[in-house]
Amino acid sequence: MDPVVHFELPAEDRERAGAFYEAAFGWEVELLGPEVGNYALATTTASEAGRPTRPGEINGGIYTRDDSGHAQTPRVVIAVEDVEDAIGRVVAAGGVVEEEIQEIPGVGRYAWFIDTEGNRMSILEPSPRDS
Repeated sequence: MDPVVHFELPAEDRERAGAFYEAAFGWEVELLGPEVGNYALATTTASEAGRPTRPGEINGGIYTRDDSGHAQTPRVVIAVEDVEDAIGRVVAAGGVVEEEIQEIPGVGRYAWFIDTEGNRMSILEPSPRDS
């Protein structure tokens, strides 16, 4: 079974969204720069090297909402052992892979897909944890 390991929320104003989640829930939001699409990391639980330390808890991110249909709603990221194998399973189950696999340094190999209901989802083959 492949677990959900990350969430992503769209926002028209990531600073406003970050301030909301910090005030309402005590999350820590780090605004990143244009080199990573002005993404914002949302830390929701105790973490080491960006990864939660307690099983079952996840962190997330905030991305800038745009006019594309798939940038309007939240999405989840599912961890897989092998991203190529997972892409094959997605396609065989009726999904559509949107982009080439991306390498996110220190995080892992990442791909977006559209499920049979039109939801944009993500899969991640996490980088090995440092020992």
